[in-house]
Amino acid sequence: MRGLFKISKILAIGVAVGLTGCSSIIDKHVEYSYVQPDSYPVLKAIGYAPLQAQPGATDSEKMLMAIKVSKLEAYRELAEQVYGHQLNATTTVRGVIAQNDGLRSQVQGVIRGARVLKSYAVGDIYTTELELDMKTVYDLYIGQVKPKKIQRVTYY
Repeated sequence: MRGLFKISKILAIGVAVGLTGCSSIIDKHVEYSYVQPDSYPVLKAIGYAPLQAQPGATDSEKMLMAIKVSKLEAYRELAEQVYGHQLNATTTVRGVIAQNDGLRSQVQGVIRGARVLKSYAVGDIYTTELELDMKTVYDLYIGQVKPKKIQRVTYY
């Protein structure tokens, strides 16, 4: 009889704890407000590409390739500003002499909303200037993901 009372007591405590844990999930209401930054920076980047170093049979083909390369370089620079660089360095030392020294840089990211300000040739170098207004990026982001801040929680 004493063992049955002990088991029923433990079972009652377990049920009470279980129901108490569920009640905090079920009966509360959370109100959110949207977060908007105070200011938006404007990032600028410039990409360069030498005309004569580009592959192509004619000067026109080389210029078209230089336009593409300079634009890609400008986008890479914007990605560096937004996401930063990932650097990996290795050095092999044998005795007291450095045998091998290596450095690898990587940038990865998605740039949306950038616009070309200017694209022009200066001598043998083709240049592209890009601008990324973070207000535009914020508007694009808000359309996909709605960032929220907890405004008020009401428990019932």
